Formats: sequence, structure tokens, C-alpha cells
Amino acid sequence: MRIFKFGGASVKDADGIKNVFDVLQKVGYEEVLLVVSAMGKTTNALEVVIKNYFDKSPDLNASVQEVKKYHNQILLDLFDDEESEVFLDVNDHFADLEYFLRSNKSPNYNFVYDQIVSFGEIISTTILSHYMNFRNINTQWLDVRSYIKTDNTYRDAEVNWEITQKNISKIAKKKSLFITQGFIGADENGFTTTLGREGSDYTAAIFAYCLNADSVTIWKDVPGVMNADPRYFENATLLNQISYREAIELAFYGASVIHPKTLQPLQKKEIPLYVKSFINPLLAGTSVSKGEDLEPKLPCFIVKKNQLLLSLSSIDFSFIMEENISEIFALLHQHKIKVSLIQNSAISFSICLEDKFGNFNELKKTLSKKFKLSYNENVSLYTIRHFDEKAFQMVEKNKTVLLKQMSRETMQIVTKE
Repeated sequence: MRIFKFGGASVKDADGIKNVFDVLQKVGYEEVLLVVSAMGKTTNALEVVIKNYFDKSPDLNASVQEVKKYHNQILLDLFDDEESEVFLDVNDHFADLEYFLRSNKSPNYNFVYDQIVSFGEIISTTILSHYMNFRNINTQWLDVRSYIKTDNTYRDAEVNWEITQKNISKIAKKKSLFITQGFIGADENGFTTTLGREGSDYTAAIFAYCLNADSVTIWKDVPGVMNADPRYFENATLLNQISYREAIELAFYGASVIHPKTLQPLQKKEIPLYVKSFINPLLAGTSVSKGEDLEPKLPCFIVKKNQLLLSLSSIDFSFIMEENISEIFALLHQHKIKVSLIQNSAISFSICLEDKFGNFNELKKTLSKKFKLSYNENVSLYTIRHFDEKAFQMVEKNKTVLLKQMSRETMQIVTKE
């Protein structure tokens, strides 16, 4: 079996849905499982619904209607008969969403987030499945929540591999085109969970691992993995081959093309991952597999915007020792703040942080009781793998460098624009 993952950009409108059909015609669809994201910017639109829900905003209903209107237009562009089953199925999903908004009693933001935002994937796969059937490609729609089981860490759930393997194994010998949702799973009580933003890639890897798949292909609007993000760097170059080890390094440092958790299950079973263009599906793209670390061998640039640079020093000029660092990391873990870089001296400790859940102010209050704090907001962290002098000079140009750190293969620079 081959696993194909189509992200939001590939199914953002009716033309995108039609293009998925065309891609499958060109590359084949027998014994294929499609993992599909929410359409376009639906996740962002549902986050507005969540905000309005918690703010008790009078705009709540309007924000739901916006999401409904967007999907309804796609349906009208794809199907002639408004009485057809697909319209009814999509309306049923929206009815479920509206029922949840009326009946939910939980004040837990992360729980509510997962129950609401998951409708994006449920609806996109419903529409895609119906369209494939309409075009005479028979599909089997799977509710991923019946297969991927997780703990109840809402918004960043951990997979229960034993139960998930058992569930997914049931479809191993069926020869069908399966369509399922990326990004979501369910806990032991059946409540929806999510695997973290960009978690659809991870979903594809989970299915590939459990099905011993031949390959995973991530279909994107770029020709493959580039050595830099073209939005920030000119002359970005396509990488033809990346080893698992190198891809894990790039993902760890924040390369956005591949989700950090995606690669480990694939490496364990040596399942190749391809990143290809849904615009030109017959191009080779990038292969992530056993083999050469990087081909061609070039510096690779990764940039993370909107970071925090926090420096702590001891109040009494004593050394920052292991017990201090241990305490700091326990607090970072408690507040779900990701550390992207560490640098320490005798009496100071600097860390570049990503405050995904908005908990920095709480962390700051706690740390200020024991340490002197200074920090910079909205800094950028540049990571250069396989750096050279030219690469460093290019990143540093016209920026204030706040911190620089290098090892044999990697240089990291925190800058203020």
C-alpha cells in the first residue's frame, strides 16, 4: 500500500479537488490510502469560531456561517444536484458542530479546540470521497478516530501505538482507495484529539508504519524539499535526496516541509518518504530514505520567526548550576514552552523559546522570584546546516545579531530585524 497525504493548499477549492482526481489518474490509486487535511484556511476559520465561543461573542453564529458558506460554494462548484447525498452529509457534520457549541459544558480550552477544529478534516474528506465516487473512483471513507487512539493531551496528543496498530491492521488486506483525515485521533472515551499543528504528515506516517506501506508521498505546492524557504531566501534549490538522519535534523530545527514526528516511524521500517508537487505530479521531487545525507550538498537554511530570547542570571552572582537548569527546564515543560536553542556561561543562561500556548507571562512571574530576567520578543532564529562563511554573511546582513552558536555542522543565530 502507498500512503498519499494532501494538505490544505491542495484541496482549497473545487479546482484543487479536481486536481487530486487528476493526480490519482496519473500516478495510480489502487491500494492507496489518502490522508487529507482541512480545506484551505479552514483550521484558522474554526479557530475564530473557538475564540468567539469562549468570548461569548455575538459573532459566533456568523463565524460558523462563514465556514459553512465556504464549503457550500465548493460543493456547488463540484456537484450539480443540491439534493445529492454529499450535501446532506456535509450539512449533518455542520449540525453536529452547532450541537456541540450549544451543548458543551467543558471549560477546558484545549478540549473544546480539538472537538471543534477537527470538523475541518471530517468535512474535507467527506467532500473528496463523494467527488471521487462521482467520478467513478470507488472509495472507502474512514473515520480516523476509530483507528488512531491517543491519550487525552488535547491539542498535542500522544499515540497509543499498540491499540492503533491493532485497529489499522484490520484494513491491511483490503484493496480499495481509502480516504481518511489527517491531524486527528480519539482518546479512550471517544473524544476527538489532535496531534499538533501540521500533524497530517504524522498521520500518514502512523498509517504507513502500521500497514508496512511501500512509501509515503506528501503532495505539496512546491517541487519538493528546498534548501531554504523561498519566502525568505532567494535562489532556493531543490534537494533530490535526504537521509532519514539529515531530515530528522532539519525537522528538529524547524524545517516546515516535514513534521518533526513524521520521520521516526518511517525510519524504523525504512519506508521512503517522497515530497512531490501536486502541480507537476510526474516530477521526481525529493526522496527521504536510506542513502546519501544530502544531494546536492548545500547549506540548508531554516528560519523561525516570532521567537523569544530569554536570559537568566543569578541574583547573587552565584553560578548557574545543574540544579538551577533542571528547575528551569521543569518549568518550561510545565508551561509547554518549546526550547529551540540553549547557551550558558558561569552566571547566565540564555534560551530561545517558542511560546505556542501563550504561557510566557506565567513562566516569567515564576522565574523572576529566583533569577534576574532580560528578554527580547519577536526575534528570529536562523539555523544553517552545513554552513559556510558565505551562508553566515548572507543571514547576518542588515540584522542585529543577539546570539550566535555553532557546532561542526550547524550554526544558529538569533537576530533582531
